[in-house]
Amino acid sequence: MSDFFSSIKQGLDEAVEFSEGKCLQAVVHQFSSVDVKNIRSKMGMTQTEFASAFGISVSTLRHWERGDRVPHGPALVLLNVVDKDPQAVLRALCG
Repeated sequence: MSDFFSSIKQGLDEAVEFSEGKCLQAVVHQFSSVDVKNIRSKMGMTQTEFASAFGISVSTLRHWERGDRVPHGPALVLLNVVDKDPQAVLRALCG
């Protein structure tokens, strides 16, 4: 059995154990939902400024703020970090 296959098998075995509640060492990251409009307002930015600063389309931002859609995946992670430390994110994005 190759190392590659062994690694995949181990991961699948761990996933099955976790789904059965047997794997107590698994690290699961859960990110809370965010109020995008509130985050943007706290920063004193317009929709266009906020979208441009964080690489989000204005259309997507508007949908999030209206509640038509909700951010998920990497966007949700980014918004959680922006909510906690917006200046750190801006510094990181500016180089």
